Amino acid sequence: MKILVTGGAGFIGSNLVDALAQNESYEILVADDFSSGTRANLAQHAANPRVRVVELDIRDKQRVREIMRGVQRVYHLAVQCIRVSIRDPYLVHDVNVTGTLHLLTAALDENVERFVYCSSSEVYGTAQRVPMNEDHPLVPTTPYGASKLAGEVYARSFYETYGMPVTIVRPFNTYGAREHFEGPYGEVIPKFVVRALNDAPLVIFGDGSQTRDFTHVSDTVRGLLAAGECDALIGDVVNIARGQEVNINTLARLVLETLPQSKSKIEYQAPRPGDVLRHYADISKAQRVLGFEPRVEIHQGVKRYVDWLMRSEVDPREMLQKEKLRNWE
Repeated sequence: MKILVTGGAGFIGSNLVDALAQNESYEILVADDFSSGTRANLAQHAANPRVRVVELDIRDKQRVREIMRGVQRVYHLAVQCIRVSIRDPYLVHDVNVTGTLHLLTAALDENVERFVYCSSSEVYGTAQRVPMNEDHPLVPTTPYGASKLAGEVYARSFYETYGMPVTIVRPFNTYGAREHFEGPYGEVIPKFVVRALNDAPLVIFGDGSQTRDFTHVSDTVRGLLAAGECDALIGDVVNIARGQEVNINTLARLVLETLPQSKSKIEYQAPRPGDVLRHYADISKAQRVLGFEPRVEIHQGVKRYVDWLMRSEVDPREMLQKEKLRNWE
């Protein structure tokens, strides 16, 4: 089977490629524009003839059509992120919405057997009720969330109009090895860890009571793979998450407990624009339909991330120089 992974050099994408590469019957085509993903994330596959890496901007309609030839399954993870969407909503629309449309039309022409669209919990916005199941109102609070919802609507429309076998997965707050700590792509766990390693303040935007459903990347990948194999989810959507909410104050204390040698303190700044206040997933559908059960709880997952980062042989001071915490980045 020939499988295309867009955004496959990124954080979640490269972990997904690792899992797919374990199946010797798969030929994996990794497509990425390397705006945030890196070739280093795929270095472990350099000698594997079943894994081919190509540079692709999914805004290039003709190039997308060329890449799609012969593909049987698509995992679409290519994306521009939340903080970029606040600074440049047009770019994020072009990549996340128009790029998705290019992939869907090319996949339709190639009679792709399954198209897995990796959406985001950001399509929900702040929780109006918890836990948040797949029928929760969709009220995104950022241009990023709006763009991911638009991609969902396009994907579902291709199922309704053309019978295209599309599945939509909504991961919640994935973290783990290869997650970004730099600039606009940086996320809270890597940022906290990098700053703690440098005795720098752990900056919390707002009062820290906001919650997230932090899900280890290994669990997110297992959910994506299971969704891609499940006929019952064709034309449907499913949450993939830990199913546990953790507030940011608790997370900061956990990072400091994991790095007891750190002299960092917690510092509070003004809330960031568009931040959701509460995320807590209902994963009963994934449990029922996919047999999905998350395996990594937050204490264990944070320690795994710290251990991975310490093995990366990058100077923590160099990490801190790359890490930026301005509100709009």
